[in-house]
Amino acid sequence: MEITRRAPIGRPRGFDADEALERAMMVFWEQGYEGASLTDLTSAMGITRKSMYAAFGNKETLFHKALERYTEGPAAYAARALEKPSAREVATAFLAGSVTTTTHPGRPTGCLGVQGSLAAGDSGRAAQAALIAWREDGRTRLRHRFQQAVDEGDLPSGADPELLARYVMTVANGIAVQAAGGAGRSELQQVADAALRNWPPI
Repeated sequence: MEITRRAPIGRPRGFDADEALERAMMVFWEQGYEGASLTDLTSAMGITRKSMYAAFGNKETLFHKALERYTEGPAAYAARALEKPSAREVATAFLAGSVTTTTHPGRPTGCLGVQGSLAAGDSGRAAQAALIAWREDGRTRLRHRFQQAVDEGDLPSGADPELLARYVMTVANGIAVQAAGGAGRSELQQVADAALRNWPPI
């Protein structure tokens, strides 16, 4: 009589991958790519290195996934701002979102996309390049939205969408750096308000 062996059932992963990724995002946000060691990451995620590699790949791959989560979560204010009906409201919502996200209680201060790439040695070049591309994508989306505002007559015909996008991004990045340095929400919101007092800045 031939005995047929059943294939072994795969062992359950044993941890919540979504929660683990959330915790990894927090570590990268607070410590940057290079500052976050594998021990820091696995300790925060509550898993072994073997489990991390199996579920998320290497550190660089994990960072990319954490950045995606950051974009869709804490930094989702940027996409929502682009949907505002006027260019001024877009800029206002973008900067207000930057202030709120970079000073949110219970989260790291600053912006993962800014803090994570301020310093990068050889081991962090790929992550730095990813963050530069991430910020450039944000600027491009703003430029397209401001170009739409020019085309629709919401902004003056002489307005430069590229300049406006760089202006808003520069203020937002500055807010993130100041927040990481300890600046409070109210004072940073005052900065955002002052930056838009004479809108558009042309």
